[in-house]
Amino acid sequence: MASYHLSVKTVRRSQGRSATAAAAYRSAERILCEREGRVHDYGRKGGVEATLLIMPEHAPEWALDRERLWNAAEAAERRKDAVVAREWELALPAELTPEGRRALAQAFAERLVERYGVAADVAIHAPHREGDQRNHHAHVLTTTRALEREGLGAKTKALDTRATGPAEITAMREVWAGLQNEALERAERERGLERGALERVDHRRLEVQREAALRRGERERAEGLERAPEAKLGPAASAMERRAEREAEAAGHEYEPVTERGRRVHEARALRERVAELQREVRERAELARERYALAREEGLGRVSAGLAALRAAAERDRERVRERGAEPEDLRERLRAILGRQAEREAERGTEGEMGRGAERGVGLERERDRAPEDGRSLTERLRSALDGARSAPPARELQTEQEERERERAREMKRERGLGRGLDDGLEL
Repeated sequence: MASYHLSVKTVRRSQGRSATAAAAYRSAERILCEREGRVHDYGRKGGVEATLLIMPEHAPEWALDRERLWNAAEAAERRKDAVVAREWELALPAELTPEGRRALAQAFAERLVERYGVAADVAIHAPHREGDQRNHHAHVLTTTRALEREGLGAKTKALDTRATGPAEITAMREVWAGLQNEALERAERERGLERGALERVDHRRLEVQREAALRRGERERAEGLERAPEAKLGPAASAMERRAEREAEAAGHEYEPVTERGRRVHEARALRERVAELQREVRERAELARERYALAREEGLGRVSAGLAALRAAAERDRERVRERGAEPEDLRERLRAILGRQAEREAERGTEGEMGRGAERGVGLERERDRAPEDGRSLTERLRSALDGARSAPPARELQTEQEERERERAREMKRERGLGRGLDDGLEL
């Protein structure tokens, strides 16, 4: 499944960084920094699949030399805290071919050049050999000044000021989502897949996506979006978790997270999968029951008989699912209670962390899972709790089915008595 990611960072001198070093590392090349008087040599660095320079139409020829371009960017700045370059980091869809990913990264760089008049240096990186093999990504390094015929000119103030910068970043995030979805649609056509076979991406916040899905009547998709954004583990924690996964696989036992943040991310994913599974099962049972009820009514059965047929079909589907899993049936109430228990534990942990130091964990979306209110004003937790209360107060499905069967049998006996009485009256009249 394609994953949306676009982050924008700045290369600042005040942080001890330089545009020449950043360009050399991302392109895996050797660049002499004239300002620092040092050589940045990353020629032996692996994992760089392709590099390319994108320039405005009127750019001078010397700008096509990577070393000259970034030395010019350094020379154009005088301040010791100057921003000498801007980096756009992109996640590329693993569903695309290497050529498709290159064309996609190039298309985005061209949009940046067209919109801001800057020079763009693109480096496409392969997934790390020890990481997720779907993690294809690109680094697009752009100058902070427009590139004109005479060289680097005025600063790109639209991106630099607080008044316009956030809006510009949002606009480019939308551009990136559009380009990525267009590329996925082309890939479907080229591979002969049906439309929508490759899932699209969305740059908007989860709350906005969910509200849009509800307006379109896509309730199932809206339920899937009712979650907090997933937090990034960070380089150090990710490396530790990857190592633990490899060791667990080699030893033949189940992987257990080794960091606190890894544990919480792992638990949040498992909880989300469990809720999604329950939602799918409820929808399947409801759909099966509706179909069986409609079929029974078409066959001439009464409402009660049709309802019983629907219940039996749903129960048989549950038995089939148990046989497929090779496990004992699990009561829905127990599953809901378990989910609510884990949710309560997570909320208690968040409350404790908040009192100990609210600022330290504010960036972790999974540890601050917000309840988003659906159209009926209730959060997911409230709806689960309501479902559990309803399950407690309602009789078990088997008891309900038994009561209905007994009523049906009583009704059949009554009808039989009425028919017998009618035959007796008819016989008496004949005598």
